[in-house]
Amino acid sequence: MLRTEQHGPVATLVMDNPGMRNAITADMWQQFADLLAQLEADDTVKVVVVRGAGGHFSAGADIASLQQILHDPATGQRDGGDITVAEDALARFRKPTVGAVDGYCVGGGWQIAGACDIRLASENAIFGITPAKIGIVYPLSGIRRLVQLVGPAAAKYLLFSGDFVNAVEAQRLGLAMQVLPADSFWDDVHAFALHLAGRSQFSLQSQKDLVNAISDRVPEADLAERNAYWQREMAASADPRIGIAAFLAKETPQFTWLRPSE
Repeated sequence: MLRTEQHGPVATLVMDNPGMRNAITADMWQQFADLLAQLEADDTVKVVVVRGAGGHFSAGADIASLQQILHDPATGQRDGGDITVAEDALARFRKPTVGAVDGYCVGGGWQIAGACDIRLASENAIFGITPAKIGIVYPLSGIRRLVQLVGPAAAKYLLFSGDFVNAVEAQRLGLAMQVLPADSFWDDVHAFALHLAGRSQFSLQSQKDLVNAISDRVPEADLAERNAYWQREMAASADPRIGIAAFLAKETPQFTWLRPSE
């Protein structure tokens, strides 16, 4: 199952199938979009951590139901299906997301981790992108995001070999931003999520939108239009005044912006 927890401004989206190292079943893939929509609509949630239950992030898509998962009944195509829908819902999520990777993060599990804004890995994390082991084409959405994160050469190495890499190698390749000690991993992840929650949500959400637009190479005219929108939002927001006043007073700012006005 897929479930959510909340502690203050931080919500956690948990892939909970520990008997199968949190392999993601067909039903679980279909739950991502709805649960993320609920978290996006909840203004008490400022940051979302994505993790697996127990000692693993996810061993990937449930192989027994892979044909069903990859098939898109609306188009008849087999490029990603429910996996791509879930991955895209996470990538488009308006608020900051943190992938907390402990243990195995493999195959479709990597697509979920890769769709998060920031990935933190425990020193016990093991990454693998394994379509070549079972003779399938990895979903195009996953290939595209992998190339954006690690570049073409590293993407080919990971896809062609299907080999597992440890946390240190994953960080070197660009799969993880930081490697944290296993014994304090969950406390460190929560502390980082709270750190993000204390920043201006206007700054985080606007900059996430613009970084994603640049990464997706949207046309310059569209990028300029998005930037102009956020500049108008900034003019109407109290966050700049709050932040500047707190900085000058050497106080912790209490930002108030929660969501776009349009």
